[in-house]
Amino acid sequence: MTVKSLGNPFSSETDLRHGAECGCAGCVTSAVEQQGGPDLTTSEAMMERAVESAIVRSVFGQSDIGRRSFMGMMGGSTMAAALASVFPMNEAKAAILDNLGPLEKTDLNIGFVPITCATPIIMAQPMGFYERYGLNVDVIKTAGWAVARDKSLSGEYDASHMLTPMPLAMTLGAGSIAEPYIMPAVENINGQAIVLANEHLDKRDPKQWKGFTFGVPFEYSMHNFLLRYYVAEFGLDPDVDIQIRVVPPPEMVANLRAGNLDGYLSPDPFNQRAVYEGIGFLHVLTKDLWEGHPCCAFAAPLSFATEMPNTYGALLKSIIDATQYASAAENRKEISTAIAPANYLNQPVTVIEQVLTGVYADGLGEVQNVPDRIDFDPFPWHSMGVWILTQMKRWGYIEGDVDYKAVAEQVYLAADCKKVMENLGYEAPDVSYKSHTIMGKAFDYNEPEAYVDSFAIKKG
Repeated sequence: MTVKSLGNPFSSETDLRHGAECGCAGCVTSAVEQQGGPDLTTSEAMMERAVESAIVRSVFGQSDIGRRSFMGMMGGSTMAAALASVFPMNEAKAAILDNLGPLEKTDLNIGFVPITCATPIIMAQPMGFYERYGLNVDVIKTAGWAVARDKSLSGEYDASHMLTPMPLAMTLGAGSIAEPYIMPAVENINGQAIVLANEHLDKRDPKQWKGFTFGVPFEYSMHNFLLRYYVAEFGLDPDVDIQIRVVPPPEMVANLRAGNLDGYLSPDPFNQRAVYEGIGFLHVLTKDLWEGHPCCAFAAPLSFATEMPNTYGALLKSIIDATQYASAAENRKEISTAIAPANYLNQPVTVIEQVLTGVYADGLGEVQNVPDRIDFDPFPWHSMGVWILTQMKRWGYIEGDVDYKAVAEQVYLAADCKKVMENLGYEAPDVSYKSHTIMGKAFDYNEPEAYVDSFAIKKG
């Protein structure tokens, strides 16, 4: 079903003739603010709005000019009440939602970058989670995040494994054309580390890192923002005192070996692979900077959910079910074997097991046991989205006034995730905001601009 507009059909200000892809100011405002309508942050709510629009348009013979004129004279609430008195609107919506029919599309292409953060998206293919929900998914290995973004924007990928800042940036048009994106599920939490080359074993104090060159997988990544946060807390300006280069994750180890990088903040398994190859050591796990921080996610264009709501729902169930399976420690070795082959991570099973089980060599002569070195929790906290936006603002990736909560709530579909989690029998939070502590400093999601202003080191 194609949704022509998500605007309020009872509003005289909404033009229902515009398409879902329309980027005009009126449609953007309608989609975000809903013009007095319900909160359209779930696919079910989107479908209910589409049903309302279809019924109202049919009453006016598909004449949107006539509809708007009538709404202006009568008032939307009066018309809604009058229509409800003669037509069972709620029953019609319920009936349509309960009988949506078969999946609009069963063959899907989903891109992934070969890292352990993508574990749920990858394992869902060999372990049958997509098939369980009627989908035939081709998971496609992708070299890096710029490629993943571009293939998603072009429509080559139906959905994609993305870094949690990416759908926020893409929605705002930061680093790419502006396209409304949604992120209904987080893939993993924690799961990153700072690696240094072995020649820097005597430089464990970040104050000694002036002149170092570090790799991160993408500008719009938690890796970039956590590295910047970390060195700034030690008095280094990441735009002046060190160099930060974008390096695709599969190329991190080779660049460290060649001396092109002094270190990197990367997703695994490439942190552990540096230890395995004997060329680097784990300086710090990012979970020690921010316990439970988000990393990667499942994301898609907004149009995917509005135009193919049944397929979207089935795919989201697949991803969340796989994510919850990966969260159980007893499943990690089985998963390591499933995602190790060349068409997935192309890594030694022992390297992946060290990451997923948290029993690993640190490159400093010790074996560590950190069960939540990487963990899996699908819930997309809005407060995490707000924090990411503050760091985009802090370092000049976005400028001007930012409605932090509105953007986070538009992109991070916590309500969708909660509904699916509960339908599958998993517990889900009742709220979507919570406090976070990053390197001992509390983050108040209610005061994001003050938080940005509180840092001595920032862009400009």
